[in-house]
Amino acid sequence: MLTTYKHEPFTDFTVEENKVAFEAALKSVEAELGKEYPLVVGGERITTKAKIVSNNPSKKEEVVGIVSKADKEIAEKAIQAADEAFQTWRKVSPVERANVLVRAAAMIRRRKHEFSAWLVKEAGKPWKEADADTAEAIDFLEYYARQMIALKDGKQINSREGEHNSYFYTPTGVCVTISPWNFAFAIMAGTTVAPIVTGNTVLLKPASTTPTVAYKFVEVLEEAGLPKGVVNFIPGSGAEVGDYLVDHPKTALITFTGSRDVGVRLYERAAVVHPGQNHLKRVIVEMGGKDTVVVDREADLDLAAQSIVVSAFGFSGQKCSAGSRAVIHQDVYDEVLEKVVALTNELSVGEPETNDMYMGPVIDQAAFNKIMSYVEIGKEEGRLVAGGKGDDSTGFFIQPTVFADVDPKARLMQEEIFGPVLAISKAKDFDHALEIANNTEYGLTGAVITHNRARIEQAKQDFHVGNLYFNRNCTGAIVGYHPFGGFKMSGTDSKAGGPDYLALHMQAKTVSEMY
Repeated sequence: MLTTYKHEPFTDFTVEENKVAFEAALKSVEAELGKEYPLVVGGERITTKAKIVSNNPSKKEEVVGIVSKADKEIAEKAIQAADEAFQTWRKVSPVERANVLVRAAAMIRRRKHEFSAWLVKEAGKPWKEADADTAEAIDFLEYYARQMIALKDGKQINSREGEHNSYFYTPTGVCVTISPWNFAFAIMAGTTVAPIVTGNTVLLKPASTTPTVAYKFVEVLEEAGLPKGVVNFIPGSGAEVGDYLVDHPKTALITFTGSRDVGVRLYERAAVVHPGQNHLKRVIVEMGGKDTVVVDREADLDLAAQSIVVSAFGFSGQKCSAGSRAVIHQDVYDEVLEKVVALTNELSVGEPETNDMYMGPVIDQAAFNKIMSYVEIGKEEGRLVAGGKGDDSTGFFIQPTVFADVDPKARLMQEEIFGPVLAISKAKDFDHALEIANNTEYGLTGAVITHNRARIEQAKQDFHVGNLYFNRNCTGAIVGYHPFGGFKMSGTDSKAGGPDYLALHMQAKTVSEMY
């Protein structure tokens, strides 16, 4: 019997014992750097000549892992293996499928610092962010296991005299999971195990910048008793392998987290019915955000500044939930701005080898170049009041950057930068602040800092985002507590880590029997 779900606690690194344990995990992982990892197809290890080389974004010459790269031929082999495994896995009891997740969660919990250390090396995550990423991965496994058991008997429907009616959920088929690099463990794990626990089989194509931690996770699933072919590890090119899998007539479900442009393109491709395809594909996409922290004139201004800075600069702003915009009431604008600049200037930036480093690098050279180009745009569109500098000589480091007095329709306020760049606009009143907050094509997260109950109720109705937070930052959704997904061009609002998520991976079936 599963216990009541509680989210995995975060590690307190001010406790010396925890700090020493994490340092030991880093040393252990450092001894593993540079190793080669195969593909996994139907349980078979496959090594290819073509490789994906994963580098440490803090030390760009340091190789974290070398992973074999799938091509179309291997992708076809993987989808056949997944389809074959589906025929038996779909009939395994939901309880046993859930038990695989629970066992895997227990294994990861015992190796929590090790997995977090991989995230420090491969994704450049500071300790706190890496620890939260691993904790969220554990949460997804534990939560979805419990959700599947809750759903295993279906839902109650009515029966008339002389008949018995039932309504239950059945697996969908082969799922293509395309996971992102920014939550290289948590989102990768969550979008892999949700289809698995619901009886589907998975083709896992992790981000090319962070494939090593994904391979380590696949090893855990195998050790936890997942049968061969239920998960297949096939990192590769999106244009080659990704498109091939999305288009394939045997693909039933696609789950993707990433950019708006890729998500829209994938959504379009999935709508096409190909020869030999006898179903419509289901698509779950989470595509990013341009998220706003709104500060009312009736607010705790210290809390407002802290919420803005944490939202903007946690993990160097490389979160779809990052508060890359702040909209501040004109009456408190100058005071809040001053506090934001002071807090921003206190933040440390560098290689996250110790717990006192607040911000690490951005993920790679392309990200560095893109973000720095937006810094130059910002100098034309606003007033630079903090940061503005980058250094890619040894790693990809960018100072936390703040632009004030930005027009609400400026590029800096409209386009997802995915880096440590904050744009701040002034609102003449609360209605105007909400108008600005809603003026992008995205609708993922938002925060409102206010003491005014009427404005809280107004924002609940009028702030058009999937995840809205009051008197706190707009990042850090916890599985089972803050189901996550957005409106508008932020995706399908599928609410990962929530009570409706697993049903999206299954088909509801009605059975009626006459007596």
